[in-house]
Amino acid sequence: MNQKVYFAGSIRGGQNDTALYHDMISYINQTDHVLTEQVGDISHSAVEHGRTKDQEIYEQDTGWLRECDLVIAECTHPSLGVGYEMAYAEKYHKPVYIFYRHQETQLSAMLTGDPYFHIQSYETKEELLAMIHEILK
Repeated sequence: MNQKVYFAGSIRGGQNDTALYHDMISYINQTDHVLTEQVGDISHSAVEHGRTKDQEIYEQDTGWLRECDLVIAECTHPSLGVGYEMAYAEKYHKPVYIFYRHQETQLSAMLTGDPYFHIQSYETKEELLAMIHEILK
């Protein structure tokens, strides 16, 4: 379908799921284009230094959010940045799909209480990829 997908996942909040992010991004890239491939880059450093670098990241990511067709977020590990990205996407009327492992976390009421977001829990990677497949087809 070749949609532009903004993928969001915790980077500075903890890279516990970087390998999962990588697999999700690879799966999405089979049919569509992920703008934020660095989120799943296992060699990517979680710590960036300097205000200029932070400002560049902000400008790049908000530009991609305005450009994308939809947002897919993995939210098992809380992240202030991912929360900001989802609110920014809502502001620009981008569809937002949130996935999380319910046995490991309880999502914020700011997400679950907002009917704008499409939220689904999953247990296995295969189940998650099947849900993503349904969104992208």
